[in-house]
Amino acid sequence: MEATTHLRFALLALCGVLLVGTAGYALLEGWSLVDSLYMTIITLTTVGYGEVHPLSPSSRLFTMGLIVAGVGIVGYTIGTLTQSMVEGQLRSLLGRRKLEREIATLKDHFIVCGFGRMGSFVCRELHAQGLPFVVVERNAELIQEIEEEHFLYVRGDATDDDVLLQAGIERAKGLVSSVASDADNVFITMSARGMNPSLYIVARAENEATERKLQRAGANRVVSPYRIGGMRMAQAILKPAVVDFIEIASQTRGVELLMEELEVGPHSQLVGTILRESGIRQKLGLIIIAIQKSSGAMIFNPASDTLIEAGDRLITMGDTQSLRQLERLCQGTP
Repeated sequence: MEATTHLRFALLALCGVLLVGTAGYALLEGWSLVDSLYMTIITLTTVGYGEVHPLSPSSRLFTMGLIVAGVGIVGYTIGTLTQSMVEGQLRSLLGRRKLEREIATLKDHFIVCGFGRMGSFVCRELHAQGLPFVVVERNAELIQEIEEEHFLYVRGDATDDDVLLQAGIERAKGLVSSVASDADNVFITMSARGMNPSLYIVARAENEATERKLQRAGANRVVSPYRIGGMRMAQAILKPAVVDFIEIASQTRGVELLMEELEVGPHSQLVGTILRESGIRQKLGLIIIAIQKSSGAMIFNPASDTLIEAGDRLITMGDTQSLRQLERLCQGTP
């Protein structure tokens, strides 16, 4: 039987003995329920306070039987309860150590601070893409949800440097700060930027003033849910077909058409070729919507003679298989 089944059985047996003992003294001696229950408890616990009232021979025989059966059940219940507590603590300790070992092996992963409505959505998208990430959360109820989804996590306050270090911030590739407080998001961004200058940080902001503070604190991108939501709703009214197209292109599951951002590596065979000769359109059937140069300049609808350089980011659209082929070309892998 499982530990919970043992414990349930022990507690039921203990309640049964208490009920039988109380009823027995009440019927044999005519005592009140309080006196009968008291006598049963001091008998089972063997404290030796003496009899509540003088016992008849039949009640003494009943008491001996109660001691023989009841003391064993009490001992079994205490032992089962202790075992359950020790096993629970041990399981929790072993599980925590396993999590710490897994987090310690991560490299170029993402850290998501906060598992609220935004943070949980980010985590599920990263999980769908097969990307490694760690959640930082302090709320016990949200941690239970994280455990149910089998995500790696660190329990604690993301504004604490030690907690970020536990999440492997020095080895991380990016960080998403999506806690509810703007002040905390600013503090997390400042701390993260100081501990990892090359970290790519995306932070949430509730108002415009905080957006500027987050940018000064070191955030690469600042996302305002209300502004984005308002703009999306306005576009849905004004340009519904465009919104439908963007939604289809930006989905990651269940569609053939996807939009991706791929970085051209230094060893890619695409480096030094012009777009027309790259074969991206002719061989792979992909559309290059834009190219972001390493300087940050964005070239929309690039011309066919646009030169592809190392560090360029190709914003492209097409089917999944062709995009994976282009990804290998960009990385310089066969």
